Amino acid sequence: MKFVRFLLVAALLATMAPAARAADPYEINAILPLTGNIAFVGQTQLQALKGVEAYINRTGGIGGRPISFVVADDQNDPKTSVLLAQNLIAKNVPVILGSSSPQACAAMEPLIRNGPVMYCLSQAGSAPAGSYQFFAHPYDPSFSVTFRFFRERGWHKIAYIVSTDGGGQDAERTILAGAQLPENKDVQLVAREHFSPLDLSVSAQMARIKAANPDVVIAWATGGPAGTLFRAEHDAGIDLPTYTTTGNLTANFIKQYGALFPAGSVYFATVPLYAGDALNSPATRSAIALMSSELGTMGAKPDMVGIGSWDPAMVVVSALRKLGTGMTATQLRDYLDNLRGWVGVNGPYDYRAMPQRGLTPNSLLIVRWDPALNSAVAVSKFGGSALPVK
Repeated sequence: MKFVRFLLVAALLATMAPAARAADPYEINAILPLTGNIAFVGQTQLQALKGVEAYINRTGGIGGRPISFVVADDQNDPKTSVLLAQNLIAKNVPVILGSSSPQACAAMEPLIRNGPVMYCLSQAGSAPAGSYQFFAHPYDPSFSVTFRFFRERGWHKIAYIVSTDGGGQDAERTILAGAQLPENKDVQLVAREHFSPLDLSVSAQMARIKAANPDVVIAWATGGPAGTLFRAEHDAGIDLPTYTTTGNLTANFIKQYGALFPAGSVYFATVPLYAGDALNSPATRSAIALMSSELGTMGAKPDMVGIGSWDPAMVVVSALRKLGTGMTATQLRDYLDNLRGWVGVNGPYDYRAMPQRGLTPNSLLIVRWDPALNSAVAVSKFGGSALPVK
């Protein structure tokens, strides 16, 4: 009798084991700079991932199985990013979210020629169609949206200062490409300056920019290095419209450096979150409302940085819900390559029209930081056509 009871218990445990395993969280791996000089980016993107995780698990997970984002800290050091990626690749994971800088993503790209899918959470960078590397946010390879806005505002004399890292080099390439387009024949690049993200002063560069008498200044860096630019611009008495990367359109950055912004105002090319209801479709408004609600429960507000991980995480989950937890890297890449009509916080995606991103430059609009409202205000339509000045 005892032997029979033992067999019954063993059989019961055997039937329960697969169910228990099925309830284990499905892990989605990410590499983020949780410490280091852009830790605010990694921490904000981590918060967005936690919001996605809470929402997905509350709405059924992946076929009833919860998800868990497992995040490793690369400290914004590309060498560390590579080591972390190698460890994950050895485990045959189908996807890695991250990292958050173009330098880290570029360093890891040679490792993934045959997978896994790596969804870089940086706006800058590029990969050929059919690659396993994808990028967050719309990308404007010739600054067409920005230059269109500048033209329509009558800003033809442009000075720029860019960092010497990967993001700055990419920005300079796109500025120069845009300046050569026929529609920008009246554009004059009156000053072209560079600086290291480690520089504590750029006063000499700002003096040359001021002497060039531009209509608008492009100050391209993120985080602390961007703060160095705005401080130097302020100290040089440059009170001109200034355009910078949307990586600085965050509450933390503006709290720290907003007092240094020129009265001529600061502009960004950014995404539907900042467009307002009048410019967004109902589906995009719904996606924005969802993100805002989920982050609100965590005491956070959505911003450009958080969006950088929200949409990639949500689209990967959409693939898992279709393909199942046995999804391979190749299946995920093929799913993304053929995905059209999926709507996220950044609007409708079409990876056939814009491989590796799903978003065209027409997903961007120009906003101005309004200190009186403590918010960004749309000053163009999608694509950069200037709205009337109020």
